[in-house]
Amino acid sequence: MSAAREPIGVIGTGYVGLVTAAGFAELGSDVVCVDIDAEKIARLEAGEIPIYEPGLAELVAKNRSRLTFTTDISQALDRARLLFVAVGTPPTYSGDADLSAVHAVVGAMPASDSHALIMKSTVPVGTGKAIKREFEAQGKSGFRYVSCPEFLKEGTAVADFLRPDRVVVGDDGDWAGDAVVDLYRPLLNSEHGGRGPAAPLGELVRTDIASAEMVKLASNAFLATKISFINEIANVCEETGADVVEVAKGMGLDERIGPKFLNAGIGFGGSCFPKDVTALKQLAGNSGYHFQLLNSVIEVNELQKRRVIGKLEKHLGTLVGKRIALLGLAFKPNTDDMREASSLVLAARLQAAGSTVVAFDPISADVARPMLRGVELADDALSAAKDADAVVLVTEWQEFRDLDFDALIGAMAGDVLVDGRNALDGAAAAAAGFRYEGMGRPAHRPVAQPVSKA
Repeated sequence: MSAAREPIGVIGTGYVGLVTAAGFAELGSDVVCVDIDAEKIARLEAGEIPIYEPGLAELVAKNRSRLTFTTDISQALDRARLLFVAVGTPPTYSGDADLSAVHAVVGAMPASDSHALIMKSTVPVGTGKAIKREFEAQGKSGFRYVSCPEFLKEGTAVADFLRPDRVVVGDDGDWAGDAVVDLYRPLLNSEHGGRGPAAPLGELVRTDIASAEMVKLASNAFLATKISFINEIANVCEETGADVVEVAKGMGLDERIGPKFLNAGIGFGGSCFPKDVTALKQLAGNSGYHFQLLNSVIEVNELQKRRVIGKLEKHLGTLVGKRIALLGLAFKPNTDDMREASSLVLAARLQAAGSTVVAFDPISADVARPMLRGVELADDALSAAKDADAVVLVTEWQEFRDLDFDALIGAMAGDVLVDGRNALDGAAAAAAGFRYEGMGRPAHRPVAQPVSKA
């Protein structure tokens, strides 16, 4: 059997699991996808993708003959020795990761010398050690364990899998780690046996299990820190008259800093950054170390969302009775993921302040509906803006970048535009008559129209 075409099992068919399964199928593996959600499995068997991720539906359809969807984990055990775990690990009330789904998978494994669990789910450092101890206690000491964290960004997850910047494999130096490396070999840099220097291939980082677990948490915590840092700079820019977009451009040209994640706005959200930052802070605290920096990262991110309220009050005074339109609901473009989305905080704060809130998102409306009680959901951006006193750009979908400012202000009762992502042309908005507010940018006032001589 060719190592690159080894069959695998994937437990969990969410963002990570489904992309991982489709990606390995694209590379030639037969993949058994397992989930306890029978309805989700039925939808997948019918060809329906339950999440929005660009390119995923096409990849699944292309490789449908290599993909099996089932609720029966024994099918994966019978057909594959490598079982990738991609179940949810949401935060608990204490901030620790909820590993109940992970432990349910561990408990479902048989005593075997020929199988391995490959952990894709984001777990605290020390989870691998605990699972191996659990296997030992259950008489399953032959079962191998590998940490192989995922680095898939929602909106570009398919490309991230097929063109990774790195593949991290943490193991005990046994056959299981070798097998995982062989599976990824077509995606690795040429020095590791990949397809040649011209291809955008990833670097292999093979290390111990605890270090692999920490790579994932540390990576996300650093990126979140970078976002909160530029948001703090944006806030200082507002006080000093500097433009954070120009500041970030100048900073990003330093190769030690780089331009990515220096986009000031209303804070980060989603399924990874908030959870992983909190989990790492909690992990440090449980170990006796006070991670002061991450406390600040979290605090800045929470306060940043609320700065929009202050900008609206600056222009509108009291928000009681005001109609505010939110453009965008998902936590970022090209996804329907509403987890930790800034729109949820903004909508709740605006309603608490007495405003009527109307919103539009091109993809996530159905997902958002049960989370946004009392919020009107419009069919398009102009409908959302109709009779609004102010419009707030929350998610920088391309169709919002391309909006006709004249049509937008023409639909509104007011003239306030708050650009929560610095995605719009403030000067063009002012030329159309808007009072434009970005994040860390000079405010733009409506351009005076020349008096007609007729």
